Amino acid sequence: MTPTLPPRFPRGSLFPRGSWPEVSRVSELLRRETVGGALLLVATVLALAWANSPWSAGYSALRDFRFGPAALHLDLTLGQWAGDGLLAIFFFVAGLELKREFVAGDLRDPRRAALPVIAAVCGMAVPALVFLAIAARAGDNAARGWAIPTATDIAFALAVLAVVSTHLPVALRTFLLTLAVVDDLLAITVIALFYTRDLHLQYLGLALVPLAVFAFLVQRRVRSWWLLLPLAGATWTLFHASGVHATVAGVLLAFTVPVIRSTAAGGPDAGPGLAEHFEHRLRPVSAGFAVPVFAFFAAGVTVGGLTGLTRSLSDPVALGIVAGLVVGKTVGIFSSTYLVARFTRATLDDELRWVDVGGVSVLAGIGFTVSLLIGELAYGTGSVRDDHVKVGVLCGSLLAAVIAAVILRARNRIYRRLCEEEERDTGLNGTPDVYETQNRHDGA
Repeated sequence: MTPTLPPRFPRGSLFPRGSWPEVSRVSELLRRETVGGALLLVATVLALAWANSPWSAGYSALRDFRFGPAALHLDLTLGQWAGDGLLAIFFFVAGLELKREFVAGDLRDPRRAALPVIAAVCGMAVPALVFLAIAARAGDNAARGWAIPTATDIAFALAVLAVVSTHLPVALRTFLLTLAVVDDLLAITVIALFYTRDLHLQYLGLALVPLAVFAFLVQRRVRSWWLLLPLAGATWTLFHASGVHATVAGVLLAFTVPVIRSTAAGGPDAGPGLAEHFEHRLRPVSAGFAVPVFAFFAAGVTVGGLTGLTRSLSDPVALGIVAGLVVGKTVGIFSSTYLVARFTRATLDDELRWVDVGGVSVLAGIGFTVSLLIGELAYGTGSVRDDHVKVGVLCGSLLAAVIAAVILRARNRIYRRLCEEEERDTGLNGTPDVYETQNRHDGA
């Protein structure tokens, strides 16, 4: 009797393959995020080039141009409108994605959700500790920026992964996506709890009124923009006036949107709800406009040539950010994943090696959008230390992207070769030799 091989992704594996709808959704998302990541990179390069050109005064004048009704606490600069307003769209889409994952996605299974959640928590705690260990000696409230290196930029990270990972296992890409989404939720929680100044409870209480009406309408599948947009705008305005960062409103609004058609009609199999509709409509706006515009106004730091770069990186805050992103993120995510495998019954899948997990852990150190936002909240927009923060975030994110690309590109070549060999064996024999295929993956 011919012995049978165990399934490639056994029960209790760390990175299960996932259902076909989930695999298809992740693949499509990676294709979309490639474009968004490219636009984000272009916006960043343009901002840096303009801010360091002879016409840098024009960049500063544009970023600091102020408009809006002062009576509603909305007399803001263009840079503030981008950070407070446009990023609310980004966090709304991230909130929809997170809710979809845990309500109707593969991660509604607590066993599957545990690993990315644990990895996200450790991937925030360790960078914060690394930052504090380096930056605390600087004094002068330097420790206030502890949360800067804790966030992973979804657009940049997925864009890099989409470029280098044509043959990497889908389970690994799904892990990064889920990790980044949970990371964003934790980041917005940190912003709400630790970077809220001058809290005005009366405005916060008033914000619950349009939020509740918005929730009532979307639960009844009302999708009329002329009703929902004013309610969302009112919620955002009142959150902004309350002192809580206005992007929190985006996440709370997203959590009210139903993911499935009807909870009484059979759970996740009842069909998609409004969340999928809103995400389909707003993700291009978020990735293609909101985030690149924010990056354009946030990344324009005047470096001052090699001398200025050296001066910025001599600040313990900038060094702490670089170390937190490159070292802290890698150690936090990789070690937590390893410990889960070491002390539970979960095992690494047959198709993967720990170097693959290490590559993705390094990739999570790309902390651009939310890191820049937290830097502005921690030290003040336009301050000297804020400029050092931008240099640290840019250098740390670039270094993490390069290291991860080298690791994952090398691994991708191995997986591509294995795939080509399997296809050749299939073409010659009709079906591949399963034992030979398994041995090839074991040696990868």
